[in-house]
Amino acid sequence: MLAPLAAQGNETASDSTWANRFEYVGIAVDEPGYHVWGSSPVIGPSGKTHLFVARWPVSSGFAGWMSTCEIARYVADKPEGPFQFSETVLKGTGIDTWDKQAPHNPTVHKVGNQYVLLYIANTGKKFPASQRIGMLIADKIEGPWKKVGNDGLILSPPDDPGIWSFQSNVGVNNPALLHHPDGRYFLYYKAMGNGLRRMGVAISDKLEGPYEHYKDYLTSNTRTIEDGYAFVEDGKIYLLTTDNEAGAGLLWGSDDGILFEKPILGFDRMTRYFPKPTLAKATNYRGQKFERPQLLVQDGRPTHLYLASGTNVTQGDGSCSYVFRIRQRTTADEPDASDSE
Repeated sequence: MLAPLAAQGNETASDSTWANRFEYVGIAVDEPGYHVWGSSPVIGPSGKTHLFVARWPVSSGFAGWMSTCEIARYVADKPEGPFQFSETVLKGTGIDTWDKQAPHNPTVHKVGNQYVLLYIANTGKKFPASQRIGMLIADKIEGPWKKVGNDGLILSPPDDPGIWSFQSNVGVNNPALLHHPDGRYFLYYKAMGNGLRRMGVAISDKLEGPYEHYKDYLTSNTRTIEDGYAFVEDGKIYLLTTDNEAGAGLLWGSDDGILFEKPILGFDRMTRYFPKPTLAKATNYRGQKFERPQLLVQDGRPTHLYLASGTNVTQGDGSCSYVFRIRQRTTADEPDASDSE
């Protein structure tokens, strides 16, 4: 059994049965002239795979994600690609709104007969504290996409000083949506609390909100984590995050979506998946690591993992995203104490 919440940290294990389930396929999106970050998949009605991707011009520099980013849709006949650009879905308003600039970190889901796209954006002032989470909904994968409420804003830092993310100096960002088995909607997010970036959750009875912050953070990590993705497998709730300092991922398990156990390795460092000569020749824009995990879940099973990286093994002129197949779980894949940190 995994250790209880009180024992959590995040000194990443060197191996885990979860990470052993990945088979590297290749590049998902590598767009000339653009940095690509965070590719979130969903299957459309015709069976094609649609990736919602954050991208911004290479001419803006890597830091352009904070000011010139947009969300675009790419399409392929199968989850492994090849993916082709289809359209730009969302840009900043360019005016004095919460989402003036840089919609970023998209995560897409099909909920009932609708498609839901969550994202972050900022006002262009007091960055990163001005980061907020927005939501778009569409009846068709091709849109039109409509902002929830008056302006799409779905989650801001709490006004209650008793909530852990009160006055978070990074705002709220990195959304991860889970339609909980009990029917509620859990919106996981990253924020700053007690000097460390952790994951928290806001909960609603309705998809469109309002979402109420849970008072405590959920991950008692001792190093910086972010980029959560929430899913259910075999009746258990999981949160897949990055471990920024280790350059790998963490998989947190929970029975209720609130109390998370000690994590195991979620995905490994790039050196596990690529030969040293390949990495030595790669173009590096943001460290040699994977970030922003997004899963494709089909029939209740995760089948593909998409990861962003500032390391481009094609030596392209921008960052790119990668795709892995996920082998289906067997009884031999059940984590135990040897998989824990």
